[in-house]
Amino acid sequence: MARRRAALAELLAGQGIGHALVYGFDRSGSAVPWLTGWPVTREAALLFTPGERDVMYVCFDNHVPNARRLAPDADVRPGGHSALDAALDAIASRDGGRSAGPPGSPGQPGQPGRLGRLGVIGPVPARASARLAALAGEVVFLDRDYTRLRLVKSAEEIAWLRRGAAMSDDAVAALADAARPGMTEAECCASLESAYIAAGGLTHIHYLGVTAMARPDLCVPAQWPSARRLSAGDALSCEVSASYQGYPGQLLRTFTIAAPPTPLYRDLHGVAEAAFDAVAARLRPGATAHDLATAAADVILRAGYTIYDDLVHGYGGGYLPPVITRAGLESRQAPDFTFAAGMTVVIQPNVITPDERAGVQTGELVLVTDGGWEPLHSFPRGLARIGG
Repeated sequence: MARRRAALAELLAGQGIGHALVYGFDRSGSAVPWLTGWPVTREAALLFTPGERDVMYVCFDNHVPNARRLAPDADVRPGGHSALDAALDAIASRDGGRSAGPPGSPGQPGQPGRLGRLGVIGPVPARASARLAALAGEVVFLDRDYTRLRLVKSAEEIAWLRRGAAMSDDAVAALADAARPGMTEAECCASLESAYIAAGGLTHIHYLGVTAMARPDLCVPAQWPSARRLSAGDALSCEVSASYQGYPGQLLRTFTIAAPPTPLYRDLHGVAEAAFDAVAARLRPGATAHDLATAAADVILRAGYTIYDDLVHGYGGGYLPPVITRAGLESRQAPDFTFAAGMTVVIQPNVITPDERAGVQTGELVLVTDGGWEPLHSFPRGLARIGG
């Protein structure tokens, strides 16, 4: 936590910023838990001033006692109807004491008036723009700068990601063991969660995609389960992230239900496996996103297929760069990004037919190492038959 605070303080000092407003809403906004340990529930607004104790406003009020236990280094206060408004009120009412919020701008400590430059991190809503403009001489949005702080993981973060990856492996193993014809997609989700909830894990995501291989109409896992029941001859794809201490793994696999794969699905999955291998072979410190996009395009596009979901993305502390999209794959124009040791990324070729009716998904979270890469998951690769 000391390293994190020092990194943010250095970022602010480099841009001549004395204070930062860090915001999270409805479990979104990773900077709040990164700095305090409090996973955002309804809403949290953190006032950060280097060298001073943080003040954090939390909604709903009944969440405050738990927040005080999980974020002991912050002065946690009830946010009333709006944690954001409470934080802005504290900035506006600077009365010379830390009880009201951060002090005045550098050079005028504790005096009324506008702050100089105020840094903002997180999904602050547009309704706050007028108040922010009135409170600060300049509002500086620091989300991209903050994201750069999250790219290379610490040893502690890598350990937590390994735990999240192991829980995700257990979840997919439970799904593979339980799935059978007649089972609903909701029951599939219950089997996933049964593997890690008792071990202290939490659900980050679990997306499922189920379609008949003979008459496919779905090419990528869905975010919400349908009422459909599994049938023999289905393809079941999944994207699963169980989280430990806020650090999730991410495992993607495709299965066939009580039947061998059709020729189309066998070919789609073979191309996806080859694309994964081509990307992984080029992933190392100094490699670029363009290198990875080109390697995958040489496999997927030449086979007559494309992708729907992103091919590669950073992970752990948010959905991080580089994000290689379908457009980037097809144009071979990936973001300007160079990999470094300690980064964690998901390789996930979602190979689909051009008509977007059939697709498979495979892949997982990996760690970039000094010599290349290391898988953080242990669940076997391949297109497996389950359910009989």
